[in-house]
Amino acid sequence: MSVKLRMTKFGRHKDPFFRIVAADSRFARDGRYSEQVGTFDPETGKADINEELVMKWLKAGATPSDSIKTLLTEMGIIAKFNATKSPSHKKSKTVKKNKFDRPAKPKVKKVKPAPAPKAAPKAETKPAEAPKDEAKPAEAPKAEEKKENK
Repeated sequence: MSVKLRMTKFGRHKDPFFRIVAADSRFARDGRYSEQVGTFDPETGKADINEELVMKWLKAGATPSDSIKTLLTEMGIIAKFNATKSPSHKKSKTVKKNKFDRPAKPKVKKVKPAPAPKAAPKAETKPAEAPKDEAKPAEAPKAEEKKENK
């Protein structure tokens, strides 16, 4: 059974007046209800709500309709109800957390460090090479030897 805190119309044609009731969500708007918790006059905007009864129904799991939630928020009843919730309603630490349950992290762009200033290019030093001979004596005899073998 889903209980809702909602309004039932009570009044004449073109002169509305509403009762605020706790009712099963399956029943008609002006039908059967469990308990009356207050009244609302839309012409004056005045709401007369029994705070103790509303708190009792909210603790029992009743969900307020949108218009009732607005009225209860204006009167401060929703804030009192949220303050009285026990810590057991919060998620335990053993429950796997969803990424949407975490508070948003501020987006910070990572800045790459500036490259170090380049040093002047060093002149490459090669080991001193022996002067190259125009003709390589080692290769020439090998080529001649191969021709003789044939």
